[in-house]
Amino acid sequence: MTTNSQNSTPDPSASHSAVSDSGQPFMTMHTVVVLLTAMFIGAIAGGLTYLTAVPVAGAVLAGLTAAGASVPVLRSLIH
Repeated sequence: MTTNSQNSTPDPSASHSAVSDSGQPFMTMHTVVVLLTAMFIGAIAGGLTYLTAVPVAGAVLAGLTAAGASVPVLRSLIH
C-alpha cells in the first residue's frame, strides 16, 4: 500500500477492489444468480440422492450432473 508523501495516510487510489481495471465487474448479476441457483439445485439433488442410501460418490455425481444440467435452463429462464 502506498502513502502520500505529505502525511502517513494510505493512498485510496492504491486500494484493491472487485472491479477490474476496465471498470467492468468480474461477473454480471445474471451470471451470479444463475450459478448460485444451479449450485443450490445440485446440492438439493445430491442430498436427496444421498438419503436414498446411494454411495457418497454417486450422490456427488448426481448433484454435479443436476447443477450442470440446470445452468442452460436457468440461463434461458432468468432474464
